[in-house]
Order: sequence, then C-alpha cells, then structure tokens
Amino acid sequence: MIMARKKKGTGAEAAAPPQLSADAAAALQDLTARLAAALEEGRDQEGLKEMAAGTTGDLAWDLSLMAALGRLAYPGTPGLLAALFGTEADKVRRKALKRALHLLKTKGVPVPEDLLPRGEAVPQRAPGRGQALAHISQILGNGDRYVILEGPKEVLGGNFLVSLVNDAEGIKECHLLSVRPREQKEFWDHFITQGMVELAAAPPAYAVRLLEEAEALKPDAEGVNRYRSLRPKIWQEWGRPEDAADLETLLPPLPPGEQSRLADQSRELALHPLFLTWLPGPEEITGWLERLREVQESPLVLTDQQRQARVNDLVDEAVRGLYPSETRDLWRRRLLDTAYFLDLKGHGPEARMAQAAALDLAPGARGPLAGESPFLKALVWETLTLTLKQLEEEKKEEQSSLLLGSPTAPGLIRR
Repeated sequence: MIMARKKKGTGAEAAAPPQLSADAAAALQDLTARLAAALEEGRDQEGLKEMAAGTTGDLAWDLSLMAALGRLAYPGTPGLLAALFGTEADKVRRKALKRALHLLKTKGVPVPEDLLPRGEAVPQRAPGRGQALAHISQILGNGDRYVILEGPKEVLGGNFLVSLVNDAEGIKECHLLSVRPREQKEFWDHFITQGMVELAAAPPAYAVRLLEEAEALKPDAEGVNRYRSLRPKIWQEWGRPEDAADLETLLPPLPPGEQSRLADQSRELALHPLFLTWLPGPEEITGWLERLREVQESPLVLTDQQRQARVNDLVDEAVRGLYPSETRDLWRRRLLDTAYFLDLKGHGPEARMAQAAALDLAPGARGPLAGESPFLKALVWETLTLTLKQLEEEKKEEQSSLLLGSPTAPGLIRR
C-alpha cells in the first residue's frame, strides 16, 4: 500500500512542469489571468496568439504555460494551444500539449480531432534550427528603444540583429552580430547595464512592426540600409508587420468605471524604474524651479491651502510648457507601448495605470476644469522636488567644505 502511494506521488511529480523562478511565476500568473479574460470575451485566435507568442521558447515556461492553459475551460483554449505549440517537434512539448488538451476534454471543452497536424510533417522548422525570437526594451525618455531579433545564424548571417530605434528619428543603428553561446550572457548584460535598459520577450511580428514603423519615419536614417537588405528574410522567419495585432487588441480593456481612478493612480509611475528617464532634465525646469522657490518663500501671509493652490497652478503651467499639446499624442503612444511592455514583464497593475494615463492624454479626455494629466504633473513635481533636494545637499556640502578647507586651499567648493 505504501509503495503504491509512493508510485502515485512520483508519477504526479513527473507530470508536473519544472518550477519557475519567482519573477517568471508571477509573469505566468499575470499572463494566464489576461488570457482567461480574453478567452471569456471571445477574443479571436490571432489576438490570443499575439498575447502569448512572444513569451514562448523556454522549455520550463512553455510546459508551465501549457499546464496553466489546460485549466482554462473555454471554447477557444484548444485553438490557442494548437496555435502556440501545435507545430512543436520535440517530444516533451508534444506530450505536454496532448496532456493539456486531454484535461480540457475532461472539463467538457470540445477538442476537434483534426486540431493538430499528424505525421512527421508536423515541425515547420528545419531539424536542429533554432527559433526566431524577438526582444524589445522599454522606451526611454528621448524616444529610444532597442529591438533585438534572435535566430539561427544561417538565416541572416548572424544570430542577433540589434536595432536602436527612435519614435521620431527612425532606425538610428542596426547591427548584425554573431555571438557565441559562451558570450551571450555578457551580450545581454551589456544592455541591462547601459542606460537603465530592461528587456522583454515580444511576439516576433510585433518587433518587426516596430522596425517597419521606424523605417517609415525616416527612410534615409543611418541604420535603414542594413535593415532593408535583410527585410525579406526577416519577414519570412519573424513574420510580416501586418501579422502583428494592434496595441488596442493586445491591451485588455480597462475595467468599467476604473479609468479615472487608474489615471489618478498613474502618478505613482513617475518614480518607477521604467519611467526615470522620462523625468525632465534640470536644465529644462530652471525657470519653474525659481518660481517654485518664490511661491514657497513668499513673504505674503498665505494659508496652507492658498500656498498649495499656487503650487498646483505652477505645476500645471509647467506641464503645459514642457509637454505642449502638439506633443501629447507622442507621449500617449509611448505610454501605450510601455503599458504593453509592462504586460510582457508580468506587471499588470502598473500596465493598467500606464494605459489609463495614455487614454487620459487623448484629445478631449480631460475637461477644462479637470486640470492637467496626473501622470505628467507627477513627472514635473518629482523633478522639481528632487532638484531642490539636490541643491540643498550641495549647499550644505559647500558650507561644510568652507569650514573644513585647509589653509593652503581656502574656499574649497565641490559639487
């Protein structure tokens, strides 16, 4: 009896997917929740596939995702599983796929007999050929972001195509690299240590669309020729830009009645690591900083409420000066792109805040009495307060240096 129980437990362990890291497990939970909501809405298969395709490739993740999808008893789940994993050739993934589909059958979900291709012609990639993967970075405050295509060396002549694109200047750089396996950790670490860049796996066709949009912005940009020379092979392996779903499809609809609350809550994003490069530079706010000091040090007798009202008016004015109306659509697009990036990283709550902040910047979204965007106001206010704090610290250091300066170096001043 004891042995029988032990065998049963061992079998269950063998069937369980490999354990994910804490971050990957959180990302999987968030993705599963978004897929469940989309399946319940009856989202089309292409949209569903776009939501999940960019995350696949790692064996432990794929097995965990299949196990999670096997618990979502919706009519569209079998088709989603087939779209994501139906052409996989390796036995481990095929077995996990069949297990997930069988579990759905036991839950009463119809699974067509011809859902999966039969025979040895199932795999679409050549034997031993790696996957065509894509990685994107967040958008920096100057509009820059990295788009990295990773794939078999025999396709492009290198295994990494690294592009630096800008949402106003197009493809600024495009480099084809051959990185040996033992050098790849150093390759990825380079991006993480350069300018606070984070990377996320993305649907390949979505990455291609980003490259196409950048190419169209400035056809004579420096990196365009390299991309154009590789475009036919890129479209063949990574997909065509029109295959990518629109952001409006990739992002889930906000809960009814929650947009205003989430837009107000988006002020919390100002000091989020992904948005630190969005803060205005000190040189941009010099004039506003002097005016803020005047309000705070005014000899007029003001109540706290009156002083706060003056500060709010000043911040609103600064927002209009730093983010004029003709640039709002650009910032709105950046917020939507960042919301999707946050979704890819598994940060759903922050993604919804960014999405609400983007909708808040749409023309006519805010009435004349509503004031400026809480998100933009937070960017300005945090810059003002951080700069004031820095200046105060420098002033204290200067005073300390004057007191401690040696007789041979009177009046030492350092920043």
